[in-house]
Amino acid sequence: MIDPANPERGETALVVAGQVRVLRPTFSALVAAEEELGPLFALVERASEGQLRLAEIAGLFWHCCAERERVPREAVGEAVMALGLAGASAPLRELLKQILQGRT
Repeated sequence: MIDPANPERGETALVVAGQVRVLRPTFSALVAAEEELGPLFALVERASEGQLRLAEIAGLFWHCCAERERVPREAVGEAVMALGLAGASAPLRELLKQILQGRT
């Protein structure tokens, strides 16, 4: 499977319903995530303390999904469940890194 994500743009990928979806932490995606999930710094702090909820992970992934109008939110949640928390930690780590550091 070819990973269509471009790490130079801060992207990562997630398999949702058998299709690789690009997670792209754009300004508008992060603003939308923040509106729903609360301040991003608090989200990062909860993640570092192991206090991030499954719904928050799925919500962040869905907001950052490059074609989210084509991807039902429930499918993103199912993808997270299919990976398990350990498997979901890799794309989560990449998104949180972008939130904290931006593109390098």
